[in-house]
Amino acid sequence: MSELTLTAERIDVDDDIRAFTEFAIERGWGDGLPVVPPTEALVTEFIAASGLESTRSLGRLFPSGADCTVELLAINAVMAGAPASSMPLLAAAVSAAADPAFDLAGINATTASVVPALVVNGDVRNELPIPYQHSALGGMAGPAPAIGRALRLVIRNVAGQVAGKTSESVFGQPGRVTGVVVGEWEERSPWPGLAERRGVTGDAVTVLGVLGSANVLDSIGTNGFEILEVMGKSLAFMGNNNMDHSSQFATQLMALNPIWADKVAADVPRFEDVLQIVFDHATLPIDWFPTSLQPALEEAGDVKDGKVWLMDSPDDLNIIVCGGSGNLHGTMLPGMSNMLPVTRSLDASTWDPNTTARRDVA
Repeated sequence: MSELTLTAERIDVDDDIRAFTEFAIERGWGDGLPVVPPTEALVTEFIAASGLESTRSLGRLFPSGADCTVELLAINAVMAGAPASSMPLLAAAVSAAADPAFDLAGINATTASVVPALVVNGDVRNELPIPYQHSALGGMAGPAPAIGRALRLVIRNVAGQVAGKTSESVFGQPGRVTGVVVGEWEERSPWPGLAERRGVTGDAVTVLGVLGSANVLDSIGTNGFEILEVMGKSLAFMGNNNMDHSSQFATQLMALNPIWADKVAADVPRFEDVLQIVFDHATLPIDWFPTSLQPALEEAGDVKDGKVWLMDSPDDLNIIVCGGSGNLHGTMLPGMSNMLPVTRSLDASTWDPNTTARRDVA
């Protein structure tokens, strides 16, 4: 890094956390939880930890259209209580969220309760650490909630998402405060990690739009085929965002615990077949839908063989392995319509601003 340049406005504030939290909420910077005063010393420390220039843009964020510089990210990461060591991960996550294919503008404006979820791969999981075993999606003490919250504050303070103004989300969700940050238990997965399957090796983060998480109980599934059947049929609920005929597509995310993953891999050796089986089960009979909705689904081409198909192809499904050894449970994280997952290496030198994620529809 060259000599550090700080460009943000300086404001004299009380360094007491309670006083600063009240001030931040009054200014529209806070989320209701305590915020750490972003002193110049702390912001400088966080910028240095990123390994990037303070003025480097990580991408334009919408609806504001503002450039999120490393300095702006550092300010919000300090406020969130994230560790300085998380800056490379956060920088990659912001870069991924800024990719037009992720459609952050739509995510921020929609009436749905979508939130960017971060799936972390590589050694950085252990270095920070990011949970990927017991309570991987929430409940394990560590920096994950603060890291997710840092991204949420960036979306609030840089991207300009304000509930009831630039965001029309009817209900929102807890993830709109602390985010969703999870590691993948690569060592217990029978398949390459999500980032590697998407073409990025080493330390990496994949940003996906999810509408929350729901437990999937399978107390009767005795083999891999039954587990995949239960997961596919659970994903295909009538209120899934992609069951709406106006959706072009909606990628889905599901998590298998290591015991389930082993059972699935033993019975279905090819990962492509794993995706296909879930895809084939993720359907609902057209006659389950209210009569008034059926013609629109037919016209949209979502109906085949008397069934409404949740996904257009098996490639719309993302599977990760994480969680504890309580093998009765999986998790589904239904996706938001018309946006793509984006994966970034934590090595910023690999980012190519001239490329974007894309989806080829057959």
